[in-house]
Amino acid sequence: MTTNHEGRRLILAHIWVAVLAFGVAAAMAMMQAISRANLDLPFRTARMYYMSVTAHGVLMALVFTTFFIMALGYVIARQEIGAIKWPRLAWTCYFVSLAGVVMALATVFAFKSSVLYTFYPPLQAHPLFYIGLTLLVVGSWGWVAIMIASWRQAKAAHPDRPVSLALHGTVANAMLWALATIGVAAEMLFQLIPWSLGWSKTIDPLLARTLFWYFGHPLVYFWVLPAYTIWYTVLPREAGGKLFSEPLGRMVFSLFLILSTPVGLHHQFQDPGIPASWKLLHTFNTMIISFPSFVTAFTIVASLEVAGRLRGGKGLFGWIRTLPWGNPMVASVLLACLLFMVGGFGGAVNAAYMLNSVVHNTAWIAAHFHLTVGSAAALTFMGTCYWLVPKVSGRSLELGLLAKVQPYLWFLGMALFSFTGHIAGLMGLPRRVFTTDYAGAPQAHMWEGLTTISALGGVVLFASAGFFVLVMLGTLLAGKPIEPEPIVWAESLGTPAGGYRVTVWDRLGLWFAVAVVLVLIAYVVPIWDILHLTRYGSPGFKPF
Repeated sequence: MTTNHEGRRLILAHIWVAVLAFGVAAAMAMMQAISRANLDLPFRTARMYYMSVTAHGVLMALVFTTFFIMALGYVIARQEIGAIKWPRLAWTCYFVSLAGVVMALATVFAFKSSVLYTFYPPLQAHPLFYIGLTLLVVGSWGWVAIMIASWRQAKAAHPDRPVSLALHGTVANAMLWALATIGVAAEMLFQLIPWSLGWSKTIDPLLARTLFWYFGHPLVYFWVLPAYTIWYTVLPREAGGKLFSEPLGRMVFSLFLILSTPVGLHHQFQDPGIPASWKLLHTFNTMIISFPSFVTAFTIVASLEVAGRLRGGKGLFGWIRTLPWGNPMVASVLLACLLFMVGGFGGAVNAAYMLNSVVHNTAWIAAHFHLTVGSAAALTFMGTCYWLVPKVSGRSLELGLLAKVQPYLWFLGMALFSFTGHIAGLMGLPRRVFTTDYAGAPQAHMWEGLTTISALGGVVLFASAGFFVLVMLGTLLAGKPIEPEPIVWAESLGTPAGGYRVTVWDRLGLWFAVAVVLVLIAYVVPIWDILHLTRYGSPGFKPF
């Protein structure tokens, strides 16, 4: 077990990596936004663009999120059992993951791994890119083990009552991560690393894509579940109210564990070699998984209404304006929820075959996931840092005005960037292209105004990201020493006398077993079929 001081150091070490990764990723995004607006700048080249796309994706989607989620998990586990279990393992995993990140990014910034964060073959990266990201995953597995061990200890200490909702959600997410990363680990170890080292001359892109999306869509829920954990367990209290229903929260996290992984083939609707019947099954699964998000929307809005009315809100919607919109943590989450609502509807479009055929590989897709990872997750994580870092570090939150303004800047920038991206995508603007003028083609003139507005949104987002990084650096480096406030989870509305009892939704081991069965049903036959297709393979390409 860790001492309080050592546990604080471990948590802050993870937050440091998350904040720095976020800052660099934001700078890379700024370069892309300006490039897609076709502004004639001296550094604007295709080589620079695709390097920045790769760096931004890896840093934002894999590094920032993973390190923050691990930090939050350690906070919750320490809150539950009083300390962080297995500190040597925790520190070892931290340094393994950090070494992997440095290794992978070194090859990206050296222009040797411009393969985007999906690293689709036959685009080929430097071997150290694949090895480094594998180390990041391996390090996160140690965190998974610590979360599950903490959960088991908490259950053993009080077998008559469930663990806190915060730990329940965190462990469901850890189990989901353990199951989902099997796909990307298999792709790395058996395909990408041997291929990049020259041990095999060709690679099967279809198999690689399938293994990636076995991992790639559950990755979205790995980002979103910690945000939901904050929405359920922190937001109601910070807003001045109570959680509408804790049992609904427990059901939601268990359902995400069950349903998150067997959905990846809806990313491969346009890929040959996968029968339509299996794509249809994954479509159904994707539509079903919207149910726990709808339950969450109902529960969180109800909790916020409770808070607003306790703060004096009257009338049908009067409670909304009484919420503490000046609290940067609350504002971040409220604005994240609003943006995620739009992103959720876009996700339903992506999961429907006929509609997906219209938006596939267009700017719509990038606009959509910037409303999920870029808003529901990232903006919630930033707001959580405003609430959490002073409590962990024992330092006051500095540059408070920037912290209050930052969520609103993010909301404005994301609306400008993402809403125009959705419209331009419907008009045919491709994603992942260095230039959008198409040598003066008439179709491209229709996009010019939209890409300019999108670039403006990128500038506003960069300013917002800069505010967040400045607040965090100011707090961690120059914050005044304070007596940290205790971490207290939101109280549930109408808690029964004697507290909640263990129910079937608290049996995460059972639901993990169900999830494994669903994964086998959804993937064994499609992957078996791919392995038995006539496979010619492809050599590697390094165009940039």
